Amino acid sequence: MINVTVWNEGVHEKLSNEVAGVYPAGIHGCIKNFLSSQDDMTVRTATLAQRKCGLSDEVLENTDVLIWWGHHAHDEVTEENAERVKQYVLNGMGFIPLHSAHFCKPIKKLLG
Repeated sequence: MINVTVWNEGVHEKLSNEVAGVYPAGIHGCIKNFLSSQDDMTVRTATLAQRKCGLSDEVLENTDVLIWWGHHAHDEVTEENAERVKQYVLNGMGFIPLHSAHFCKPIKKLLG
């Protein structure tokens, strides 16, 4: 079984009625719904609004692959949480950055 966590800022659907109309559960919810149809995956979501940005050790210890969707709230992820993600990636957790995640703090920490 592959344990997937889909992380998203979770702000676009709150700021835009147009986005909320397309993704009422957020883009993370859409990705989760698609991946949950796979028999070999368990999928959870995490967002910026959750404790530790949804990136606690408990969540990351139970994540084989972290899918990261970022767009415009990159600075709201704390350095502590970005460093935690970096360490889990360096220890073998898969990391799939989507959209404009190339600006996210974990990518900057991993790639410089």
